[in-house]
Amino acid sequence: MNYILFDGTVRDALLPFTFTRPVADIRIGILTIREKWEKYLGYTTTTLTEEYLMEKFPMVEMEENVMINASFLPNEILSEMVRSLEANQAIFSNDEVVAFFSHENQEEVDFDTYEIIQYTEECLKIEHTWDIFQKNDAALREDFELITEGRFSQPIPKSVNVISPENIFIEEGAKLEFVTLNASTGPIYIGKNAEIMEGSVIRGPFALCEEALVKLATKVYGATTVGPHCRIGGEVNNSVLFGYSNKGHDGFLGNSVLGEWCNIGADSNNSNLKNNYEEVKLWSYETGGFEKTGLQFCGLMMGDHSKCGINTMFNTGTVVGVSTNIFGSGFPRNFIPSFSWGGASGFTTYITKKAFETAKIVMSRRHVDFTEQDAAILEHVFEESKKWRKE
Repeated sequence: MNYILFDGTVRDALLPFTFTRPVADIRIGILTIREKWEKYLGYTTTTLTEEYLMEKFPMVEMEENVMINASFLPNEILSEMVRSLEANQAIFSNDEVVAFFSHENQEEVDFDTYEIIQYTEECLKIEHTWDIFQKNDAALREDFELITEGRFSQPIPKSVNVISPENIFIEEGAKLEFVTLNASTGPIYIGKNAEIMEGSVIRGPFALCEEALVKLATKVYGATTVGPHCRIGGEVNNSVLFGYSNKGHDGFLGNSVLGEWCNIGADSNNSNLKNNYEEVKLWSYETGGFEKTGLQFCGLMMGDHSKCGINTMFNTGTVVGVSTNIFGSGFPRNFIPSFSWGGASGFTTYITKKAFETAKIVMSRRHVDFTEQDAAILEHVFEESKKWRKE
């Protein structure tokens, strides 16, 4: 069967992260949503997403297809229902479609003509940016079981101070010596060729993905995910880094999400709690204003290719777009549009030529090419985000 993951109605609610990727390629837990579905289904998937993303994330359509709403995270029951779908059948959770069978020549979908199968069990669903860290605990535990089932961990080195070693899984090539791992509060997963340097103290749930690095004497509170090729240092609490991003020095990152190719300067901090303990509001790309999150703790949402200089201070509930460069003293505002350059004293436009030059250098250091597809996507984001910049 040919499985296609589509963005669904939540795409705009997940900006700035979906400026540069489909919903399916958001990382939560250990894996991306796409990787979860592929593991459960046993098939590769393609994507139905925004037109400007389709060259990098193409859709492969065959005579018969199953379309899956990427905002739903799979589990054993749901994936089995999806595998069992037949022609003119659709799975709904309450009033929202989860998956449906389609034909290549089918121009539109009329669910009134479908047999509707209701999914009534619990499952994780990503509807807002803050769900990525808020639901990371549950997603990480589910991924840990999925990835490690029937497998054996590499041995825990004798120098490691460990609590609940049965909840720790170490992949081949990982390095860790003279660190403290407390997995009594949740599982700890250490990916292939990842490294935890001496003196670090980590409480689960925690995922350190392939080739990622925890620097000397880092303090980590779960539930935290450090994506592939990321680096962290200082203090990190309940945060998700998608991949290839660095928060490599002292400073605090909490209840936050960083996309790819982000860099947090030394001694930078974000606030995750207001001084008056009120509910945090977060910028909404859908409404063009600040909306309630229902959360008391909410930190920094930073899109791909954004960076901040040393000693940057982010206020509670700050949203940073794609390809921003933030520096200087004081608190920058709580919403920083894509391709902004500056800080608390004001912003100018970060022109694409300069942004692309930096992206090429940054990515080449990790042996990744900045492609014409990447440039085209960022050019689109630049144009789309003009309405939020004061130019």
